[in-house]
Amino acid sequence: MTDLQTRYVACMVLGGTGDALGYKRGEWEFCISGEQIHKQLADLGGIENIDVVLPEWIVSDDTVMHLATAEALVESPSGPNSDSEELYLQLADNYIKSMEDMDFRAPGGTCMEALSILRPTQPHGYQLGFSMRGGGCGAAMRSMCIGLRYPYPEQLDDLVAVSIEAGRMTHHHPTGFLGSLAGALFTSYAVQGKAPRAWGAGLMEVLERGMQYVIDTGRYVEENVATWYYFSDAWSNYLKVRGIVDGSSEPVFPEDFDVAARDEFYTSLSYCGRAGNSGHDAPMIAYDAILAAGSSWHKLCDHAVFHAGDSDSTGGIAAAWFGALYGFHGVPANNYERLEYRDRLETVGRQLYVLSQQR
Repeated sequence: MTDLQTRYVACMVLGGTGDALGYKRGEWEFCISGEQIHKQLADLGGIENIDVVLPEWIVSDDTVMHLATAEALVESPSGPNSDSEELYLQLADNYIKSMEDMDFRAPGGTCMEALSILRPTQPHGYQLGFSMRGGGCGAAMRSMCIGLRYPYPEQLDDLVAVSIEAGRMTHHHPTGFLGSLAGALFTSYAVQGKAPRAWGAGLMEVLERGMQYVIDTGRYVEENVATWYYFSDAWSNYLKVRGIVDGSSEPVFPEDFDVAARDEFYTSLSYCGRAGNSGHDAPMIAYDAILAAGSSWHKLCDHAVFHAGDSDSTGGIAAAWFGALYGFHGVPANNYERLEYRDRLETVGRQLYVLSQQR
């Protein structure tokens, strides 16, 4: 089995790879046909023949903001229980600075608008008001490193707090910031070696802690509670479809689950008809791919990366979880050797590993 430090590094690096592959400099992220993407992929010789290198395979805003999250966790390693204000203001500052590196990366409008409001030099300057437009996937796409920082069961309260606060700095709506919680939680499960079929059931239990945290913090409680159940209901319905409500059964997939069928299914999960665009369905599609692919990188990418919709976000999330589970097992080296920001991703992966062991 791959050693844990390598899995940490792979989580960060492959998250960037999945993002770059799904983005394809904007061409595939905004493509409305998975079949068209797969045809173009075949013309390129398949994933094993893709050299993920600049300028064609630039990472999107997803990886830039994931790095911003991870580096803040390293820069303010004390954790939420000892000095939450310091950590959260560092996160806000890093997110704002990340906007300086968004040329050709298609940053989301919700993120940009929110970050123009945050004031990381002021007390509580990381706090954003509730927003009915905050249900997008921008919080989910950058949270996997939080699960690397707080991976163990006794750190669950820290994981819940940091993932929610990091998420609602830009996406203060449960559909948005609970995607951050899911991204972090499933990464922690991967580190623990928990079977993926049990992850969804675990999330449903942890959502109760998430609501209690929001109630205890006392900020926009009424608005959050009133809009909470879209996320939890969507996940409950999904787990029923896959037959894994109990967390112990093997997932059930249709016999014919080809590219077109996946596009149709993923679209059915979405809020507005664009698969993976929201905080509930970006991690859901990524999770579906993890369940279907097992330890096959090729199959994971077929499902999570090369589909119609927000493919860079679903691809980045799923590939990060894959790395946390399996390291670089079965991944062609040319998919990540020359990835943009690989050195930063590797470095912060190692730093998060060291911090995670200091408990």
